[in-house]
Amino acid sequence: MRFEALLVDAVAQLKAQHLFREPDDGAARAATAAHAGAQGMPLLDASSNDYLGFGGVHVSRETAASGAGASRLVQGTAPEHLRLELALADWTGFESALLFSSTYAANLGLISALGIEGAVVFSDAANHASLIDGCRLARANTHVVPHLDLARLEAALAESRRAAACIVVSEAYFSMDGDGPNLTALRALCDSEDACLVVDEAHSLGVFGLQGAGRCAEHGIKPDVLIGALGKSVGTHGGFVASSPLVRAYLWNRARSFVFSTALSPSHCVVTEHQVRSVRQADDRRAALTENASRLRQSLSERGLELIPESFGPIISVLVRDNERALRAADRLRRSGILAQAIRPPTVAQGSARIRLTVKATFSGADIQRLAVATESACA
Repeated sequence: MRFEALLVDAVAQLKAQHLFREPDDGAARAATAAHAGAQGMPLLDASSNDYLGFGGVHVSRETAASGAGASRLVQGTAPEHLRLELALADWTGFESALLFSSTYAANLGLISALGIEGAVVFSDAANHASLIDGCRLARANTHVVPHLDLARLEAALAESRRAAACIVVSEAYFSMDGDGPNLTALRALCDSEDACLVVDEAHSLGVFGLQGAGRCAEHGIKPDVLIGALGKSVGTHGGFVASSPLVRAYLWNRARSFVFSTALSPSHCVVTEHQVRSVRQADDRRAALTENASRLRQSLSERGLELIPESFGPIISVLVRDNERALRAADRLRRSGILAQAIRPPTVAQGSARIRLTVKATFSGADIQRLAVATESACA
């Protein structure tokens, strides 16, 4: 069959470039745990985004429906959805919020809906795939701006002053490089050019700022629209957009990933609201996370490993450059009982393959030392 032959060839090309991802269905985690057990050590998970350790916490459930039964537009809204949205808006300092089935769906629906014909979208070159795909689906013109280059962004905005609207889109904390924009300067630039600022706080919500409200809150600025994730520090799943009531009402009507999706389970919303309260109160865990990230970054640097310049926080990428070398390092780490991810193109640029380590608040001092020693050995 020609179609099957086409796929066989495509897979072969990916494998030849060391870019094929095997669907392991949890096999890597199980094998890593077995390796750790054989060495008399616990599994050390440096791959997930459960920064504060709430993902494995068992919570009691109040009585709530297990399924919404329909999209929000087709009478799928339950009181639990509205309570969670109010909690998320309050946490992030906005008037309203809108839940999505995932943060990917939130970004895709938001950017494609806001990208109205006549507008211009300015997207950081390192933005997440969900933001990139939203730009591709938008009817607005899109300019990709070099990563964290405020001068280039300023020049591009100046050239688009006749546009119907300008929309600047950036992550607050970039999930592959572990760096982020100067949010104060970015907000000031958008204000001076009358541009809408959209900030994705997926990896920074729960980690930075008072009560974990994110990097924007930490720096005392408010974007026009904020995207948050529930599957990382909050430890459940889903995503949301925090905004003005006007933006929420528009997304309710025009964000296709919201309009055509069954609403989140009401019982899930109950659990998530409980988790949000816990995360807001977890200053001790945030302090431990900050300390652990600082210690691991310093230890890796002292061992001569190449890290992303200007990176900070719990995402620590060790550059190994070569795809095959990255896979080999990840395999060596697994054999030492440590789960860490090899990141390769197209997730990152060609020639920047890496081992991505995500630090947890729950790591002990011994865990940090073990991770540093094993990473040095794996990347040798």
